[in-house]
Order: sequence, then C-alpha cells, then structure tokens
Amino acid sequence: MFGNFDIDFLIFGVMPYAVLAVALVGTIARYERDPFTWKTSSSQLLRRKQLMWGSVLFHGGIIVLFFGHLIGLFTPVWLLDTLGIAYGAKQWLAVILGGIAGASAFVGASMLLHRRLFDTRIRVNSSFADIAILVALWLQIVVGMGTIVLTLGHMDGAEMIRFMTWSQSVMGLQLNAWTEVVGVHWLYKLHIFLGMVIVAAFPFTRLVHMLSVPLRYVTLRPGYQIVRSRRRRPLEDRRRAHDARQAKAGPVAPAPAPAE
Repeated sequence: MFGNFDIDFLIFGVMPYAVLAVALVGTIARYERDPFTWKTSSSQLLRRKQLMWGSVLFHGGIIVLFFGHLIGLFTPVWLLDTLGIAYGAKQWLAVILGGIAGASAFVGASMLLHRRLFDTRIRVNSSFADIAILVALWLQIVVGMGTIVLTLGHMDGAEMIRFMTWSQSVMGLQLNAWTEVVGVHWLYKLHIFLGMVIVAAFPFTRLVHMLSVPLRYVTLRPGYQIVRSRRRRPLEDRRRAHDARQAKAGPVAPAPAPAE
C-alpha cells in the first residue's frame, strides 16, 4: 500500500510535523476566534438512552486507548531495559488492555454512529464534521483491532520497539525517523495515517472539548448546561451578522413631538 519510497517519506517523515503544526495553530486560532464553538454540541435532548450507553462505552474505551498509546509509544526503550521489563510482557499487556478497551470503544462508537446516521432528527441537526469525525474514529478503532490480530503473530515486541523509536524520533526532530516504519505491515501504516488525520482534524471538530475536560468541566464550574437552539442559520452567518451590527451606530432616539 505504501511501497513507494516517496510516499513513505511524505507520510511518516513530513506529515507528522505538518499535522502537529495544524493541530497547534488551529486549536489556538479557534479558541481566540470562535470561543463559543468550543463545545460538544450535545444531542442528548433529542435522544438520551442510546447516547448514554454509547457515550460511556466509547469514552471509557477511548481514554484507555489514548493513554495506553501515549505511555506505550513515548516510554524510552532504555527505561524498559533499566527496569527489566521484557518486551514480550509489555506486548502482552498492550494486547490485553488494548483488546478490551478497543472492544468497548468499538461498541460505543457503533452505537453513536448508528444513532447519528439513522435517527432523522439527530441527522438533521448534525454537521458534516460531526459525522465525518465519528466515521474516522470508528474506522480507526476497526483498523486498530485488526493490528492486534497481526501483533499476535509476533509477540517478541520487535515491531513495538520500531513504533516507539519512530514516535520518539519524530518528537526529537530526527529527519530519518520515517525509516523505522518502512518495512511494517500496511495495516499498521494505515493505523498511523488515520491517527494523524484525526489529530489534524482536531481543531475543526467537536473533539476540541477534550482540552476543556480537566479544567473547565471539573474545576471552574460545577456542571454543564444543555441548550437546544431554535436558530437555523449557520453559526458563521450569525456571527457575521452580529459583527456587522456591532460596527453600526446604535438606534437614534425619536425627536420629541412639538408642544401644542
């Protein structure tokens, strides 16, 4: 799938830095430019039951997967050696935890995607970005579960070390980092590629609410409010109309009627 040298270099050597730049600049720009769009846009009022089950299963699984990947990829190899942790043992831990969390996230994401695609009211109230990011996450989970099957065929941890070295080399700005993953199975490459696409889309979707969870949802306010809007004009049109009104002078008071 990615057999061409130029494709490998572009995706695994150049794309990671472009993705990180887009994610960082885009997130800051959105918060500064459109802070009122920094929300989950919950559809809970339209249909609650399936949302709650799907949301709990999805978020529980995806949080474990996120931190599992973060710790697994960015733990220095020398630290594993120093602590005497066998590569195979780490591989088994990743397979077991990843399998359980992946299954939970898959069921939850499937419920949420089914709800958003086949419930007429929710589909009408969903933007293209809402549906696209959920489809991308669902595909990423499916591909990730597929990589677990591949991993069971080589539990010595050799492939795991290659991905750790690539991730840490990218963050260390090493230009030859891409060579670490040239020879891996195309399913692993697809998993990495989809992950970078999701990170690049992060500032432009509802995923940005992840950054608010530790601070605003927990420490700065006791809860959150669900609001159902009756306005049908796109948010951008309403914002432009508001900016236009703000640039105009206020209403002029009528002149008093002459005394008789």
